Amino acid sequence: MKSGDITIKDLARELGISPSTVSRALSGHPDISELTIKRVTALAEKYNYQPNSIALSLRSSKTKTLGVIIPEISHAFFASIISGIEDRAIEQGYTVMLCHSNESYQREVMDAKALFSHRVDGLLVGVAKTTGNLDHFRPFIQKKLPVIFFDREPVGIEAPCVMVEDEQGAFKAVNHLISQGCRRIIHLAGPGGVSTTENRLKGYLTALDINGLDPDPDLVIPCEGGIDIEEAEDQMTKFIERGKSFDGVFANNDLTAIGAVRALKKAGMAIPGEVAVIGFSDWQLASLIDPPLSSVIQPGYLMGQKAVELFFDNLKNPGAAPRKICLPAEPIIRASSLRR
Repeated sequence: MKSGDITIKDLARELGISPSTVSRALSGHPDISELTIKRVTALAEKYNYQPNSIALSLRSSKTKTLGVIIPEISHAFFASIISGIEDRAIEQGYTVMLCHSNESYQREVMDAKALFSHRVDGLLVGVAKTTGNLDHFRPFIQKKLPVIFFDREPVGIEAPCVMVEDEQGAFKAVNHLISQGCRRIIHLAGPGGVSTTENRLKGYLTALDINGLDPDPDLVIPCEGGIDIEEAEDQMTKFIERGKSFDGVFANNDLTAIGAVRALKKAGMAIPGEVAVIGFSDWQLASLIDPPLSSVIQPGYLMGQKAVELFFDNLKNPGAAPRKICLPAEPIIRASSLRR
């Protein structure tokens, strides 16, 4: 028998046993003797036998595959989410089919259709910043396949999700800047219509209010690119050139904060002496820039793990009410914001 498209029947014929015995031996069934399992396993390895996953899924109605749609793959935060998802899924015998929407609603719709046609057992989704309609996920829900959202909260659909306490994290970040003597704090905000952007803005405004500081709309600068160093640097440069006073920067994410740092340095402004800066997500290189960047921890790896756990919870309890998990977001204080 030659290596190639070897089937269970081929293995059974060579071993002189039934195909059902081979199948049970490969799955380690307790009714099959250890000797038979060893013989079957050795022959399967010899011919590099691989089970037909499509046939298995047709028999069991499960593919043991988890679909994932990620909005941004180059950012360290989303990369850590993927790691958490894969590690927890593999522990449970699942494989992960990953799609990258590149923050595009159209790509996200295509990805959802592709994953549905590949018969994934469920879906984990970080929606794109341009997504306003979630109808492309309804076929999964109608088929009672779990759809779990992470990082960005879905609007207009009842579904389980794993979020970070964005509002509290932002509040603590801005409160820290105020404790360092900052009174006019710029907020480099994220793209509009995204839950993380809105919640971090709320935290920023709440911190100002509690500390008796009047909000100045001119100090809230939207960065529609979201995770874009160049846009943030350009926006900060334009603001500096306007000559308005400010002494702190709270950025929606670390790459935006790095863009602000670059603009401040080009303008000859001392960090943190003249302007204290803090970001959000604690990007892996935040501690390596000059000065080391203060940031709010955004536990991406844990978020990925929790999303998979919600997926398995929904498999076991398909009729349960959607559950929301909120992970803590605590500031890590480094030199970029530490004046005292």
